[in-house]
Amino acid sequence: MLAVLAVAAAMGTSAAQAQQKPKDPPGPQSIWEQQTLTGDWGGARSALQARGLDFTIAYVAEAFDVLSGGLFERPSYEGRAEFSLDADLEKLVGWRGALFHVTVFDIHNSGYNVADRVGSISDPSNIDAYPTTRLYTLWLEQSFGDRFSVRIGQLAADDEFFTSDTAGGLLNGTFGWGDVLAANMMNGGPAYPLAVPAVRVMVKPTDQLTVLAAAFSGDPAGPDCFDDAQRCNAHGLTFSFEGGTLWMGEVQYAVNQGEQAIGLPGVYKLGGWYATADYADQRYGIDPATGAVVSLADPSMPDPLFHEGNWGIYGVADQMVWRGMQSSLSVFLRGGMAPSDRNLISFYVDGGFGVTGLLPGRPDDVFTFGVAYAKISRDAVALDRDALAIGGPPYAVRDAEIVFEANYAWQIAPWWIVQPDVQYIYHPNGGQNPDDPTLSYSHAFVAGVRSTFNF
Repeated sequence: MLAVLAVAAAMGTSAAQAQQKPKDPPGPQSIWEQQTLTGDWGGARSALQARGLDFTIAYVAEAFDVLSGGLFERPSYEGRAEFSLDADLEKLVGWRGALFHVTVFDIHNSGYNVADRVGSISDPSNIDAYPTTRLYTLWLEQSFGDRFSVRIGQLAADDEFFTSDTAGGLLNGTFGWGDVLAANMMNGGPAYPLAVPAVRVMVKPTDQLTVLAAAFSGDPAGPDCFDDAQRCNAHGLTFSFEGGTLWMGEVQYAVNQGEQAIGLPGVYKLGGWYATADYADQRYGIDPATGAVVSLADPSMPDPLFHEGNWGIYGVADQMVWRGMQSSLSVFLRGGMAPSDRNLISFYVDGGFGVTGLLPGRPDDVFTFGVAYAKISRDAVALDRDALAIGGPPYAVRDAEIVFEANYAWQIAPWWIVQPDVQYIYHPNGGQNPDDPTLSYSHAFVAGVRSTFNF
């Protein structure tokens, strides 16, 4: 019977083709299938992209609650609206190899944020920032073929340096711009939400090897800042050239990146930084009366003792270790170190894994787990011991802060992700209450949910 039907179908093919009407054009996508909530703007979005203009409009909303421990067991809300424009200037005006980018944020909260309630070195939210509307990044990039490019403007180092795609699934800020950088560089360094004037050069000697080198302004706060750096540079328009120069370099080796690659993809990075500015000693100062070097805990209230320059090194490994039909498992490991005498964090390491397609029929969902360990430097701990010896107990001596985090990114639609998140922070601020150093600080258990919309 199947053979008869096949012969009949073959005999009728010509007649059917002769009578076949042209297919109707595909109908509009369902709102649950389109890449952005607002769709193609009646074709205008595609037309603009064809001309080289690509707009990103997004909103991130999150609510966290400190369930136990912390400084205050209270909920908080934070939100961030983003507007970005990326322009391919070759398509737009014929400028070959040139790209332009700008990002503006509007940041707001419920009057306080989760970081205020926890008091840890590692911010539980990577969108946490001073509530304001601010210019973030603004740059022009010129490429010379596929192997060399120069980017200049207001740049953020955490866009390209010390990054891990797998770790990026976590919400705690330390899994992005790690504590070994954020807690040690002047006013947090050139990272969200404070970008700075900078120049970045990228060289690709081979398809696998990439070399990044950049010179950033050393202090994102600007001149004469005696307040929170984000308040001093409240709208991202300070364009600070203060604080000397922060030099950063990174070598990246990528494997199995092509679509036809047989093996599993991975990226390995080795980097370092050097800041030319003077950095204060973590333990010692100068007695203003005698000029002697004494502990900063000394009753004479010594002036700071400064060191010329600061530096650090780090490494990153991000490797997929298993891949199925609709799922995969990737692991990451990052670490870094810095001199103990002028830095709060002398050693740092984080690691974890991400599983894509963990649940059947949910190939775009991602479950991510991570652990981060930040060691308080030997000299900062020695200062605590000095304060304990001079003033007597009680006084909490810091040791290390450890962050555990897990979240599940539920891809409801291409334009909408919901992420339930839990974090346990052991010894926030190294085990010392940031509001009262005489008190020890055991933990903070935080839970929340983030919702990200792309318009």
